[in-house]
Amino acid sequence: MSKRKAASMMGILYITGTVAGVLSAILSAPIFESPDDLANIAANGNQLIIGALFVLLMGLSLSMIPVVGYPVLRKHDETLAAGYLIFRGALECFTYLATVVCWFMLLALSREAADGLQPLGPVLVASSDWISRLTQIIFPIGAVMFYAILYRFKLIPRWLTVWGFIGLALHVLEVFLTMFGVLPDNLVFVFALPIALQEMVMAVWFIAKGFNPDAAAPETI
Repeated sequence: MSKRKAASMMGILYITGTVAGVLSAILSAPIFESPDDLANIAANGNQLIIGALFVLLMGLSLSMIPVVGYPVLRKHDETLAAGYLIFRGALECFTYLATVVCWFMLLALSREAADGLQPLGPVLVASSDWISRLTQIIFPIGAVMFYAILYRFKLIPRWLTVWGFIGLALHVLEVFLTMFGVLPDNLVFVFALPIALQEMVMAVWFIAKGFNPDAAAPETI
């Protein structure tokens, strides 16, 4: 695959994964916000299944980005490219799969009549929440490796990668502040918005412009 085709495919995967993630959040949020989660899940089983499938689509799309980009990125820095592939390709995808498994287990549990199994519901909901937080920690580690290659070798405009670094810093801050319960819910979106917008702008750039054809190679810098 040529660099141009790889960049376009990466942009499409970014957009596909983001749209799937948004749709999943829209479908699942009302279900898990209910004070009686298992009853609400049982009543909205099909909605949860569709939401879980969107999570799966998101995970597969985002995990394919480093796979598609690896042949290009490794020519510039093989170590960082491999790290990006491991963290955003393998580990992050695993967390999305784990989330889907938790949701399907919740659905199965919600349809069980045995009262003795009901206490497992809150455990699975909490497990899903912590898996999501794990995803939010793994994501910036891989993303930093990716942006480091993009910035160092000018594969895309540096203002776009600087924006990415700033967005990642705010994302990491938001994750830890939320984890320790010191960030109000109404500010979470503010911290997460910069990196979300940057990724969509970068996706459009990949589709429209691709990688910089004049990017410096390791042996020339």
